[in-house]
Formats: sequence, C-alpha cells, structure tokens
Amino acid sequence: MKPIVQVSLDLTDIKEAMEMAHTAVRAGVDWLEAGTPFILAEGLHGVKALRAEFPNHPIVADLKTMDGGYLEAEMMAKAGATHVVVMARSHPETIKCVVQAGHDFGAKVMGDNLGCPDMVQGARELEELGCDMVIHHIGYDERRGIAAAGHRMPNPLDQLKEVVDAVSVPVQAVGGLSLEQAIACPSYGAPLVVIGAPLAIDADSFSRGAGNVEEVLRKICEAVHGFGDVKVKNEK
Repeated sequence: MKPIVQVSLDLTDIKEAMEMAHTAVRAGVDWLEAGTPFILAEGLHGVKALRAEFPNHPIVADLKTMDGGYLEAEMMAKAGATHVVVMARSHPETIKCVVQAGHDFGAKVMGDNLGCPDMVQGARELEELGCDMVIHHIGYDERRGIAAAGHRMPNPLDQLKEVVDAVSVPVQAVGGLSLEQAIACPSYGAPLVVIGAPLAIDADSFSRGAGNVEEVLRKICEAVHGFGDVKVKNEK
C-alpha cells in the first residue's frame, strides 16, 4: 500500500479550517480530516463544506462514535465523509452498526483503540468486528495526566509494531507524535500518517499559529510518499 498523508483539521473556525485544508492540498496531502473540534463546532455543515470545496479528496469524520452508530455514520456519509471513526470502547453492537452503515452508504470505518486496557487486543477486536482500518491512539488527556504525575509520557510508537503485527488492516498512529515520529510510521508498517494541523505550527495548541505550514507539510508529504509501498496483510 502506498503511504497516505492525512491532515487533521483540529480547528473550530470554518474559515481557518478551509484555509488550512487548501494549504494542505497544495502541499500534497492525500486525505482531509474533519477533526473532533471542527465537528463539534461545525457538524454536518462543516463536512458538507469540505466536500463541496474538495470534491475529489477523501474526508475523514473523526466522530469518536460511542453510541447511535448507524445514524451517526449514515449522516456523515451522506454529508460527504468517506471515512468515519468508531471507538473500540463502545459496545460491540455499536461498532457493528457503524460497519453496517459504512457498507450501506459507501464509507470506510476506522476503529480507534483509545483507552483500551489492552491496546493490541483492542485493535484485534476492531478488525474482527469489521473495521477497515485501525487507529492506534494515545489520548491527549492521558498523555498530559501521566506526564503531570511525573511519569514518562506514553507514545503510540511504544506498541505500534505490536498493533501492526496483530491485525491485517492498515494502521494509523495518533497522539503526541513529533513530526519526525509521524513521518517514521511507515517504517513500523503503519501506512496511514496523520498530521494534526496545529502540530505543524504548535504541538501544544489546538489553535492557529505562525510559520510556513505549507512548506512543512510539503516536506512531510515528500518524505512519506517517498518511503515506497508498505506491506499490509489485507490490502484492499
């Protein structure tokens, strides 16, 4: 599988999100993500706006669905999302409902293992329940809380190879990665590289900042795309 660069639009203002999306597309980004802050602020209207502005780009709706799975996935797919996100810690029936909606409305399902007591087993269960991709995710609050308690901050790379080896679908690593670590994900067998829009500017802020973001994103895309094919057991 050729590596994919996804930019997460973790912005709450639709104008800023659109500007960042255009910057990302000019830089060579493959997928656009309506990040959770963006969805909270703009909802379906935001996803529809992204689809209208970027008709040919895959759009990930980071819903973090925990319940009402079929309806949430249906609504986002009809709004133009090509990928939706469901949480491993939701009830298995919710995951099944999201997967069914994905089949019915043409959306891929990304299962997120954030918060699982056993992250590797959580990834396995997501695949077993029908998810097309797995997101190996260490949460923002978890990372900061552990660090504040004086312990080493966990990093998705700690178990990324184990997760990749445990499943046969494409894997994405999320949560506290530096730009260099994100670019390295394909070397772990994880071809879906996600860059938070704020990360390219300010790693600790969900807001806009300063800097030549387009140049940074272009270099990231060149590095990731230049890696070459990543072996995925169940490539579709």
